[in-house]
Amino acid sequence: MIQVSDSPPSPPDLQHSLRPTPFLQTLAIPVWSSPATQVIAVSSRLLPDEDCLHAMLTVDSVVKTFGRRAAVDRISFELTTGEVLGFLGPNGAGKTTVMRMIAGRLEPDSGKVRVGAHDMIQDRRAGQRLVGYLPEGAPAYRTMTPREFVSFCLSVRGYSGSALRVARERALDRARLGCEANQQIGTLSKGYNRRAALAAAMAHDPPLLVLDEPTDGLDPNQKHEVRALIREMAMDKAIIVSTHILEEVPAVCSRVIVINKGRIVVDESPDEFSGRARSGRLEEAFRSLTRTAAEAAK
Repeated sequence: MIQVSDSPPSPPDLQHSLRPTPFLQTLAIPVWSSPATQVIAVSSRLLPDEDCLHAMLTVDSVVKTFGRRAAVDRISFELTTGEVLGFLGPNGAGKTTVMRMIAGRLEPDSGKVRVGAHDMIQDRRAGQRLVGYLPEGAPAYRTMTPREFVSFCLSVRGYSGSALRVARERALDRARLGCEANQQIGTLSKGYNRRAALAAAMAHDPPLLVLDEPTDGLDPNQKHEVRALIREMAMDKAIIVSTHILEEVPAVCSRVIVINKGRIVVDESPDEFSGRARSGRLEEAFRSLTRTAAEAAK
């Protein structure tokens, strides 16, 4: 079973051999060490033909329990390239657990998760090279700069030389890190911390992005930039955005899934979702679907 801490340890010596660590597993980064797999990692956008024959993501009857509590209860959905899925639910609904299973960080008790043509249990490393994962809290090595952190994540994936430099600079530019790319992450604001983690998640140009609260801590201008970036990337990616900021749904999402108590209660378009409330307000629609029986009786 894959279940690890989200707290980053001290940064590794980049001159030493790279090995799987709990922190790398947190970021859902597979470590590619042989020359053959390095070539595959560097060419992650050149997907095998078999990957094009499937939905980019398939979640099939997935169940995950912790003790006696079912955190995820028979959830199923598919996601295709070009879709931006708003993944909504109250705290404790199971959103993060689902995203961890999609990223290969956590194994389901039953059911299957497939990324492209790859089963995330049987063929986890191949699946993970197609995923860019921004975890909750945007963990990163605090003594590294964003430029060093993105370089590190790319090197673990098998990038080197000019391929690494081009991918790194493109990611830093798309994340709008500017001069802060050369400051230690531990000295940056929460918003720039999140930008650094977002740059690392998308640096290898994956066809599936799983973003847990991507605009948390950003100011209004930064939120606008990240939303524009998500819309831009959606042209050739499938993207999951988990958020409590409901205004992001009409701003970036083409589809909405709401989960409550580990089950899907809605899977529809943003317009259909807002139409559930007489006022057309997203907050009212969300509350009507997720409030408890006791709250509904008041």
